[in-house]
Amino acid sequence: MKKLILKTGTEQDFFKRGREIAKAADLGQPIPEESIISFEDPADVTKLITTARLALFRAIKECPGSITQISTRLRRDRSAVKRDIDELERAGLLLVSTKTLPGHGRMKEVRAAASQFNLQAVIF
Repeated sequence: MKKLILKTGTEQDFFKRGREIAKAADLGQPIPEESIISFEDPADVTKLITTARLALFRAIKECPGSITQISTRLRRDRSAVKRDIDELERAGLLLVSTKTLPGHGRMKEVRAAASQFNLQAVIF
């Protein structure tokens, strides 16, 4: 995925967007290479995007790696980083995959879900 938009919006906005995408598909038009994560309450966005999680996200986007590598780079407790990664993964901002290491077992690699992110907030 190239672009991820994190925004506030209503249920009506969600269904309107779905109709627009379906219409474009029916007409044979290209569908945008983007994903939208929408929150009805702006407070939910602020719960997700804390200062620590934003720094974590930036570090992962700049240099993906294992949870241990990332926590070491940020000088943060590994368990706290793991909790934050879990939240950002649930929201769709991060991808965590198991990677096989030759002769050394496996590791979980954490990387950004898209190459470009857009954060929008509209307060109703």
